[in-house]
Amino acid sequence: MVPILLVLLLALILFGAGFALKALWWIAVIVLVVWVLGFVVRPTASSGRRGRWYRW
Repeated sequence: MVPILLVLLLALILFGAGFALKALWWIAVIVLVVWVLGFVVRPTASSGRRGRWYRW
């Protein structure tokens, strides 16, 4: 009985880790797209040159 529970627990942990890693990949892709868009769509400063798109 104990080995079956251990196998099921291991399967549950691996499934959870796989789902979390897949979600993190999607979040990383979204952040990368926003970062690239920030360079493409930068606001212009009053002097006419491109300003920073971030605040820091």
